Amino acid sequence: MSTMLQESKHWSSGKWQVKEGKADEFVDRWREFLTWTKEANEGFLGARLIRDLRNPDSFVSFAAWRDLDSMRAWQGSAEFGKRFDAVHALCEDMQSGGYELVADI
Repeated sequence: MSTMLQESKHWSSGKWQVKEGKADEFVDRWREFLTWTKEANEGFLGARLIRDLRNPDSFVSFAAWRDLDSMRAWQGSAEFGKRFDAVHALCEDMQSGGYELVADI
C-alpha cells in the first residue's frame, strides 16, 4: 500500500469532463496545478489522475491530505482559484468535493 493511502484520512476529488480535443492540454494544466499544490501546501500527500477507458475526455482526480485543515487551507488560498480556473477552463463540466475515509481494506 502506498504511503499516500496509508497516511491519508482526508481526500479532495474531482470528476472532470474535458472539452473535445483538449485532453492533453488538460493533463498538462492539471499537473501544473498539482505541482504547485505539492510545493505550496505542507499537508498535501499526493494525487492521482485517472482516465475513463470508454470516454477518453472523462477524468477523475483525487488528492490525499494529512488533515482536514490542510485541505481547507489549500482551497481557501489566494492562489488556488487562479490555478484551479486554468484547469477548469478546459472542461465542459466539473464536480468536486472533499471526503473523509470511512473504510479501508
